[in-house]
Amino acid sequence: MTDPIDNRFIDIEIKLAHQEHLVESLNERIYAQQQQIDKLENLIAAMAERIRTRDSAQAPINERPPHY
Repeated sequence: MTDPIDNRFIDIEIKLAHQEHLVESLNERIYAQQQQIDKLENLIAAMAERIRTRDSAQAPINERPPHY
C-alpha cells in the first residue's frame, strides 16, 4: 500500500516534469520568434536603405509625366 504522502510527492513530480517540458517548449518557440524578428528587422533596414539610396533621377510617384 502506498503512503498518501508518497502519492502527493509523485503527483508533484509529475506536475514538475510537465512544467519543465512546457517551459522548454516555450523557450524554443521564443528563440524561433526572435530569429524571425531579427530577420524581419534586417529586411526592413535593407529596404529603408534601398529607398534612401534609390536613383534620384527616378520620377516621384505623384509627379506628372513630361508629356502633360
